[in-house]
Amino acid sequence: MLKQAHLEEAVRRGVINARQQADILVIAREGDDDSAAEQQDVQNIDNDEDLRLVGGGNDLFVTVGILMLFSGVGFALQTWLGDNQIIRAALMAVLMWLVAEFVTRQFRMKLSSTVLGLGFLGYTAAILGIYIWETLDLAKIADNPQLAFGLRPTIGSYGSAFFGGIALISILYFWRFRVPIMSAAIAISLTGFAFLWTFLYFYDGVTDGRVQLPTVEQVPLILERALMMPLICGIVVFCTAVYFDLRDRERSTVWSDCAFWLHVISSPLLVHPLFILATGQDVVLGKIEPGMTASIMLGLLISAFVYVALAIDRRSLLIPTLAYFGSLGVYYMIESTANSTGLPPLALILLVIGLLVIMFGAGWQRIRALIVRPTLPTSLINKLPPIRV
Repeated sequence: MLKQAHLEEAVRRGVINARQQADILVIAREGDDDSAAEQQDVQNIDNDEDLRLVGGGNDLFVTVGILMLFSGVGFALQTWLGDNQIIRAALMAVLMWLVAEFVTRQFRMKLSSTVLGLGFLGYTAAILGIYIWETLDLAKIADNPQLAFGLRPTIGSYGSAFFGGIALISILYFWRFRVPIMSAAIAISLTGFAFLWTFLYFYDGVTDGRVQLPTVEQVPLILERALMMPLICGIVVFCTAVYFDLRDRERSTVWSDCAFWLHVISSPLLVHPLFILATGQDVVLGKIEPGMTASIMLGLLISAFVYVALAIDRRSLLIPTLAYFGSLGVYYMIESTANSTGLPPLALILLVIGLLVIMFGAGWQRIRALIVRPTLPTSLINKLPPIRV
């Protein structure tokens, strides 16, 4: 008997697409009067951004088993091996890889595979971190911070080995198991690599005399210019995610899931720098109350993110964006003085965000059709994810 799991496997292998899967399920249930509500749910499958993070009750059950298994193994290894952290981490990583050969390769359990992938990556990163910590004897810096200046000849190579190692491990794990969250790990590690060398470049400029130490008045300007690095990294990660989306318009392959995680990573990298650059706010030093001009710029910035999210059909880009602005508004209202009068500008922003979330949750595809379809050329719309109304 044909089951939904068979159809999901057919979608994963590229035999059919997600829309065809939904149509087949609708046909299979047309004769059952008692499943009318369920038919409506199936017809609406393509109206939502399918995260494919959990494979079902059995996936959750196995995930709990994995957490219990490795918790027990961790306590046992700590008892047997004591303080030998590298050996313990290596054994845990090897065991997680072996379990992934069964859970991920054989049964493609989504949540369990994600937990195993993150665990394997965490233990391998711990091995690299512990090795670098012990090799450079970083514990001495806590007692004598001046020793940090003597690490410059080696910090670049060891830092590159750390971030590059995590990226290579993530690529290897993805090549073997096709776990989408590894794309986020690759993006984060490469972003860390870029931050490291940007810092070392300016540090070398100061020590060589090419760059003067900033005065207190110049600190805000330096911080503002420093925002260019996360902004550039966010643009690169976002463009990579859009590329994956364009090569999988039907959202039926692992590349679509990779794009989801890349959008989650790119959103904070884009939002924070653009917020400060567009509104002139100094979040680092605590000034976050925007005036009228800054509030207008903030509203335009939110509108731009909303429009892009609608165009590429990615709420995973929009949710962190709204969460950022919402948390910023909450922070401002908590820090506001008791004698302030009138409605704070960011309170209005919070109201708008709340309405947007409810409205988008109720009719995402209809809003896409109303906003995106009339404003973009047909040639571009045909390359974007289909508008399903």
